[in-house]
Amino acid sequence: MSQEPPVEPDRVDPSQVDAAASGEAIDEGKGRVFPCEGCGADLVFHIGQQELKCPYCGFKKALTVEDGKEIREQDFLAMLEKLRERRVSGAAPLSSDAHEVHCSSCGAVVQFEGTLISTTCPYCGSPLQRDDVVEAEQRIPFDAVLPFQVDRQSARQRLRAWIRSRWFAPNAFKKHRVRTEFEGVYLPFWTFDSMTFTRYVGQRGEDYTVVVGSGKNRHTVTRTRWYPASGSFQRFFDDVLVPASTGVSRRDLDALAPWRLQQCIPFTQEAIAGFYARVYDVDLEQGFLEARQRMEAMIERDVRRRIGGDRQRIDSISTQYDAITYKQVLLPVWMLVYRFRGKPYQVLVNGSTGKIVGERPYSWVKIALAVLAGAALAGLLYWIAQWRAG
Repeated sequence: MSQEPPVEPDRVDPSQVDAAASGEAIDEGKGRVFPCEGCGADLVFHIGQQELKCPYCGFKKALTVEDGKEIREQDFLAMLEKLRERRVSGAAPLSSDAHEVHCSSCGAVVQFEGTLISTTCPYCGSPLQRDDVVEAEQRIPFDAVLPFQVDRQSARQRLRAWIRSRWFAPNAFKKHRVRTEFEGVYLPFWTFDSMTFTRYVGQRGEDYTVVVGSGKNRHTVTRTRWYPASGSFQRFFDDVLVPASTGVSRRDLDALAPWRLQQCIPFTQEAIAGFYARVYDVDLEQGFLEARQRMEAMIERDVRRRIGGDRQRIDSISTQYDAITYKQVLLPVWMLVYRFRGKPYQVLVNGSTGKIVGERPYSWVKIALAVLAGAALAGLLYWIAQWRAG
């Protein structure tokens, strides 16, 4: 797939950069650029070709990953202890060369590498000032990134098709020229692995029927016999995914799944050159608490299945979590914020699969007409049934 040329980035004087370097810190340390070996401009990540490309002379450069670098699971408890020690000692940040931009309108915090394609906030559409760049706070480094697979043009086409398919949207909305300048954003997620050991105690219910009453009151009722049930089992959880950002609806992020996590690569700054990377505001410990809730829900389903029968009662579930590991991964999203009749709406496109979810206005006139049509149809069917019965 092709990718539209990016908005012209800030030019870099070739004399200020080393063309052989994999990345140079410039602009008073406010960003990291990848200089073109042909003309000295900033290379940006090209989605269609999955490599760095110069928007001026067309020079291309493959993404580079350090020799021997791989995506590794990180020790959860060890990192919590490390963070605690650093907070106490006031040690340097865990991630180096990181800088952030704060949106004064909605409060979003994003990191960036290289020249930004856009200078507007992807969450509310307000302008971002490069002069507002600040040193990053102490944060856990990224472990992996899933590069964009869907380019801007494809995302735009999917949006148009999505708008046309909204049956209950106002006609004015369908005719409205929604701004289709998506912002490419990498959103942070935690993934958690854990080996669990669960003990449970409960009861298995087996239904049976009996006939009660007499005459006109004679009828069948369902009753249940209960039997004690208990047991234990192990289950390994792999890559339980938890959004690490509160700037986007959890419901919408869940709806964007599945993600092609098998296509993740070890984190390299080159993959996010020219894009925003949202900073996590759900910390590691809180992230695991959310992952644990998801694990508990799946464990409860396992317990009910093991108890069996027609019905289940659970008296107690006790689960031990061991060998807990995590990764922080960046996943690609095309994000659009638009306004219709003064109200903001947000649309998201999964940057790896093209799946689209979002908010849209509703036409209550269309909904009311649909309800009336349904009621009329139900009435007609009832009249036909009565006519045939008579």
